[in-house]
Amino acid sequence: MMENRIHVPRWAIHRRLYDWMLHWAHTPYGVLALVILAFAESSFFPIPPDVLLIALVLGAPQRWRYLALVCTVGSVLGGLAGYGIGVFAWETAGRWIVENVAHMELVPVEGRLDIALPAYLTEALGEALGGSYLFQVYERWNAWIVFVFGLTPLPYKLTTITAGVAKVNIPIFVAASVVARAARFFVVAWILHRWGGAAKVFIDRYFNLLCIAFTVLLIGGFAVLSLAPGN
Repeated sequence: MMENRIHVPRWAIHRRLYDWMLHWAHTPYGVLALVILAFAESSFFPIPPDVLLIALVLGAPQRWRYLALVCTVGSVLGGLAGYGIGVFAWETAGRWIVENVAHMELVPVEGRLDIALPAYLTEALGEALGGSYLFQVYERWNAWIVFVFGLTPLPYKLTTITAGVAKVNIPIFVAASVVARAARFFVVAWILHRWGGAAKVFIDRYFNLLCIAFTVLLIGGFAVLSLAPGN
């Protein structure tokens, strides 16, 4: 008799990775793990480092500034690694990460591979985006894309790698990464420092829904940019 195959939903895989990341908070290597995971998430790892940052801040609320800084440094350095993948290894590692880790489909557009933006995004913002595909949007917004993705918990590796492909100016890329990632991680750490375990309970309970909510944050980011003077 054939053995029944059990389909493991993507949410379950992410949840296992989430739990694995959390366990580092209960070891002597928590801060080192935070740096490594923040680095990895910016270039190839699927789960954002916020989950470990939250656990570490809950364990040592007085160190929230230090932990946010460590997370920011790791993320920005990982972003440079992702940028390098886009410049030097797009055809090999870059494409594989975008398709298999960020789960984005690459389609041929105007002689190059590109990523179609969701219909709800293009319909909501229209011509303000500058196109229906990611690299078309890069041509208009450039490093603003890095800034918006850096603030949201969406796949930052997708931004860093494609920023390398789009050849975003490196100093501007670094500046946008530093400002966006620092703003995000310091806000998360401060919220945990201020409200403590209540925020952790909420994240544990609504993890899957938060993943969906993160996408909504991206739409809001583009909406704000579309209202900027001159657009």
